[in-house]
Amino acid sequence: MAKTARVARPTYRCAECGHEVAKWVGRCPECQAWGTVEERGVSRAARVVAGAPSAPARPIGEVDVESARAQRTGVDELDRVLGGGLVPGAVVLLAGEPGVGKSTLLLEVAYQWAAKGGRPSLYITGEESAGQVRLRAERTGNIHGAMYLAAESDLGAVLGQIEAVDPGVLIVDSVQTMSSPEVDGVPGGVTQVRSVTATLVAVAKERSLPIVLVGHVTKDGSVAGPRVLEHLVDVVLQFEGDRHSSLRLVRGIKNRFGAADEVGCFELRDDGIVGVPDPSGLFLNRREQDVTGTAVTVVVEGKRPLLGEVQALVTPTNLPSPRRAVSGLDSARVAMALAVLEKRGRMAMHNKDVFTATVGGMRLTEPAVDLAVALAVASAATDTPLPHDLVVVGEVGLSGELRRVNGVGRRLTEAARLGYTKALVPPDAGPLPGETRALVAHDLLEALHLLKLRK
Repeated sequence: MAKTARVARPTYRCAECGHEVAKWVGRCPECQAWGTVEERGVSRAARVVAGAPSAPARPIGEVDVESARAQRTGVDELDRVLGGGLVPGAVVLLAGEPGVGKSTLLLEVAYQWAAKGGRPSLYITGEESAGQVRLRAERTGNIHGAMYLAAESDLGAVLGQIEAVDPGVLIVDSVQTMSSPEVDGVPGGVTQVRSVTATLVAVAKERSLPIVLVGHVTKDGSVAGPRVLEHLVDVVLQFEGDRHSSLRLVRGIKNRFGAADEVGCFELRDDGIVGVPDPSGLFLNRREQDVTGTAVTVVVEGKRPLLGEVQALVTPTNLPSPRRAVSGLDSARVAMALAVLEKRGRMAMHNKDVFTATVGGMRLTEPAVDLAVALAVASAATDTPLPHDLVVVGEVGLSGELRRVNGVGRRLTEAARLGYTKALVPPDAGPLPGETRALVAHDLLEALHLLKLRK
């Protein structure tokens, strides 16, 4: 009997997550993205033969690390997030909303790099003309003879600029505007963005050239483009900020060379952007008298403790569904805090509108903020102020118990430095600063009685 020849079938792969399927589908079954499944050609079982290695393997202790030491950019807050500076050959993706100040920050990086001497910096702009970038550099005072600027959107031209200038750092603004004529697809598309990024990563490793890529974000604030874009680069940074506030935060999402949870603080001004090494005072309204509906807490961003203020307003309502407005806080955790306050704290919230917010545009999502939210709402509901020199730290469980959080001593040391002498903490909080008077509560109801928020 004659054997039937086995026909090779094409395979299909998702451009977002790389998941392979046997046939084309409109929606990826792995990441649920629409329109990202593409044909990858015929799948063939290939036999790979051993070849000559590019370099012999050595014991790890004999590998030279000096060439991989981080080099400082001159922008201290950015160096904090990067883990000390830019590593040669590293590719950094900086994402943020339009107008948040990404280009202004990277112009400062290019200027500081050029000012310290050595190899020049190269800034490639694909969204603006060279003249527009020059005007911004004049306004912010970031002009140096070793700063090179080019307006290019073709990947081949960018590689030619790298050969001509031989920079010490390359900034590409933005990766979504770059395109390669050898790759199908429109600029900014999944195929183009992936191909351009892969080429720039290869150039960075080959030349030991640190590259900073500017990326767009989607409506929900995540990095735009295929998910593999974040896997290709070494560092992913998120640039955050409120349009109505001058405060800007650079938050590390991924970092192969340091901590991935560090935060750098900046202030955006008319004449440029400057780092804020001590930002705690920006998130507080310091008052000498007690005010109802406010509670001060301490959160930890990376290794940095920051003081934040939670404000609440509680008003009676005749509506069947009372309003719950949240700004700067996790709405799900606020809803849970209100439910625990009503059930375990025995305070009626079902017939009241509750508005909660933070001060200074700070976003507080850590569980350690739960107690501050509950006490701020209780203070507003009873019209009883909390002491102005009190900070509260703790997580509130659904049964009303107060849970310990990490780094209480470090948090209260920062609060004591700013003049807060009292602290309401859960039991077993660990050693506290000697100048801080500790108030300990086991559950929310006990905390309300301790602060006289319940009669």
